[in-house]
Amino acid sequence: MFGFGKRKPTVAPTAPAVATGTGILDAYCMKKPGPQQVLDIFRGEWSSAMPSASGLETTPGPAGLFEDPRVTWAVSQCGGVIGRRILELGPLEGGHSHMLEKAGADEVLAIEANVRSFLKCLCVKEIFGLSKVHFLLGDCVAFMDQDAGGWDMVFASGILYHMKEPARFLSLLPRMAPRIFLWTHYFDESIIRGTPALEHKFGKVEEATIGGFRYQFVEQSYKESLGWSGFCGGSAETSLWLTRDSILGLLGHLGYRTIEVSFETPDHPNGPAFCVYAAATSAA
Repeated sequence: MFGFGKRKPTVAPTAPAVATGTGILDAYCMKKPGPQQVLDIFRGEWSSAMPSASGLETTPGPAGLFEDPRVTWAVSQCGGVIGRRILELGPLEGGHSHMLEKAGADEVLAIEANVRSFLKCLCVKEIFGLSKVHFLLGDCVAFMDQDAGGWDMVFASGILYHMKEPARFLSLLPRMAPRIFLWTHYFDESIIRGTPALEHKFGKVEEATIGGFRYQFVEQSYKESLGWSGFCGGSAETSLWLTRDSILGLLGHLGYRTIEVSFETPDHPNGPAFCVYAAATSAA
């Protein structure tokens, strides 16, 4: 299903949310209670499709994030998550959180900064009765700055390329956990500059240093995507994309000894992307 990342739609839908009126009485639901009515609160704003066996519908809901092979791969890379404590950064709509609980995680603490995405996560938690997942609203970097760490794994899908300081974000991960999973877009000069639909969103390649490691990045602008009520990108009008070599090189510099790459999609419509699993030792 990789025509869509975790957090940014290929085409911004125009369908309205369920409540289109302006009066207070428009906020009432007079249908028979059920999970579909809950999902319809955000009709036209969903990025995720619900599990195929659920019979529930979301619009536009193009991404199969409740049945995502990238999560299955991440779980296999770390030797399973049964009994483990996972810090999930950027859960979006709870699809991956749902999968991690079903895979046996003992605890999933999921931090989401987008208010509407957070509310969708709470809807998903209620509908599917998630008991091991706890959602927090706020900035994950602010959380990591204060948290003592001790997690078994950090799971961060679709968040790195929305950061204003992606290198600093990566630099905080080793204190959080010995294992990490990333799915992210990255900047590739030849691909981005050769794609008219993408090229106008990116600035020039720049360089900076963090902890003695020199890396490359490019500023990216969301442009027209900001006009969609279901927007689920970063908290500013722009973000910084790291190059592929910068991401992998910085992880190695930070002490991750095992680094595996999978699901690489250089031709992703929103820009080159890949999955990265990294561990501080050779053990799962």
